[in-house]
Amino acid sequence: MFRIGIIGAGHIAEKMAATINGMPEAEAYAVASRQYGKAAAFAGRFGFAKAFGSYEALVEDPDVDLVYVATPHSLHYDHVRLCLGHGKAVLCEKAFMANAREAEEVTRISEENNVFLAEAIWTRYMPFRKTLRDIVDSGAIGRPMMLSAHLGYPVADKERLVRPELGGGALLDLGVYAINFALMMFGNDIADITSSCTKSDTGVDLQNSIIFRYADGRIADLQSTALCASDRQGIVCGDRGYIVCDNINNMLKADLYDAGHALVGTYNAPAQITGFEYQVRACIDAIREGRNETQYMPHSETLRVMKIMDSLRNSWGVRFPNDEVQ
Repeated sequence: MFRIGIIGAGHIAEKMAATINGMPEAEAYAVASRQYGKAAAFAGRFGFAKAFGSYEALVEDPDVDLVYVATPHSLHYDHVRLCLGHGKAVLCEKAFMANAREAEEVTRISEENNVFLAEAIWTRYMPFRKTLRDIVDSGAIGRPMMLSAHLGYPVADKERLVRPELGGGALLDLGVYAINFALMMFGNDIADITSSCTKSDTGVDLQNSIIFRYADGRIADLQSTALCASDRQGIVCGDRGYIVCDNINNMLKADLYDAGHALVGTYNAPAQITGFEYQVRACIDAIREGRNETQYMPHSETLRVMKIMDSLRNSWGVRFPNDEVQ
């Protein structure tokens, strides 16, 4: 049984806890919060064996096999470094860090000390990701030339979305899924990127539009917003048809159409606990094999996404306190 500890006791940690409880190979072992009462209540609800009132106490527990970091983006750097410094394998929630500089530093520590580290961008680990790519690669839609990905929820009232000191903005919270969808479907041979955004009074992006132009002429049109609901679809178009994915944030169904817009096939993802289980299994497998990264989201891809998001924020004039070199 693989014993998992969670740093943070918010909504995303609750989803991970429910996931772990549905996995026979994993144990909900420990949870930590800066407030012991919050950790204890969380442990009671989800059946964790231990609750800690500090993150340091959790990483010092010798029985923790993997730590899931579920704190705000701006705190990931400190919390991941804490884990790695104690030799603990880490699965860190997306967005991986506030910026690429932080991401480069923690991956360096991971690689130099051979301690496992991965980003919890769950769509990268889902088996349906491969199904979609296989359909595109099979020639079913002909030559793929255009992709669109949209993700939006009316969440601009959430504190974590509007505060720069928490790494706020639609890009790191939602746009990261659209960017990853494009990289999964079209790869990374991007010739240039253009974009625009709408900013909040606090200076973070609340919605954005991003276009990747690939070296061979393909285009990916990406949109994310915290101001309204969107269709959440990912669409890959070719000269013989197109495929429509229902939700780039958790891909469960894809419809294949021919060039005449007739539905010619529907594909469904396998049943899941929450969808988080795939990233946990990938981490367990990699750790048991002695690797410091997972093939589904290697360090190089995490760094690629962070650098893209840094370049976008720089072009928009969106800065976080974490961007200031101490």
